[in-house]
Amino acid sequence: MLFFTLTILVWEFTTTMAEPPKKSKISSSRRLGLKIRLLTVAAQMLQEEKEHKMQERETALSDRVPPLNMSGLSMQDLMDLCKDLHHKIDVVDEERYDIGQKVNKSDSEIENMNLKIIEIQSKFKKPTLKRVKISAEAMLSVLLGSKHKESIDFKANLKTVKKEEEKKEEVTDWRKNVEAMSGMEGRKKLFDASGN
Repeated sequence: MLFFTLTILVWEFTTTMAEPPKKSKISSSRRLGLKIRLLTVAAQMLQEEKEHKMQERETALSDRVPPLNMSGLSMQDLMDLCKDLHHKIDVVDEERYDIGQKVNKSDSEIENMNLKIIEIQSKFKKPTLKRVKISAEAMLSVLLGSKHKESIDFKANLKTVKKEEEKKEEVTDWRKNVEAMSGMEGRKKLFDASGN
């Protein structure tokens, strides 16, 4: 709490420095000195706050956990003490788990509430969409309304395309083809074919 008020004071002090320059009665060196002093006082207060928290922690622990005096105890007394400590550890662990679960539950509730707040504040709400199977005719009747009365055959206006049959090459004996292309005569045929 103290740190928060000090940060506000420092912020106010620095924002007054950032405003357009008025004829200030305080020189810049004096202002810088004041700022340094203010920051040192804030650092001292933070240190004191830390020490105060540590003292509170130590007093709370000393109240909850009494010091152990194990000198002069028999073996049976030590075993009873260990069993008692184990039982206390189990109880504290159960409490810690329960508190953790409550914290997780409250965090999820806070997150849900924040989402609801954002949804309420937003201008545009996304509707939940459902997948619907609809035919083309039903879609046209929805889009066109009463104008669409007869069913439309979409395939009627399509062009018909005739497929040309691929030219099948004649199957020849590959040995004749190799013999025809071999030697200078075959190279001349290839040269004449590529030139045309």
